[in-house]
Amino acid sequence: MHNEVCDMDQSTFLVNDNKLPWKDGLTIRDALLMMNYTFPMLVIKLNGNLVKKADYDTTAIPENADLKVIHLISGG
Repeated sequence: MHNEVCDMDQSTFLVNDNKLPWKDGLTIRDALLMMNYTFPMLVIKLNGNLVKKADYDTTAIPENADLKVIHLISGG
């Protein structure tokens, strides 16, 4: 038996396979803040679809969504 039994009634979503609490109106920007992601060069996929940086504040995350945040590394 897992300790997750108490969370059965709470809606969630995933960020890089980490389960987080979901609420109505949650945006990409909210998820980034929840995960303390501050790196400026990110690629975001919401349920397999790319999200542009300009849309982070307005793109709502649906319940049970799968959010992938990829940190791009550049150099020479």
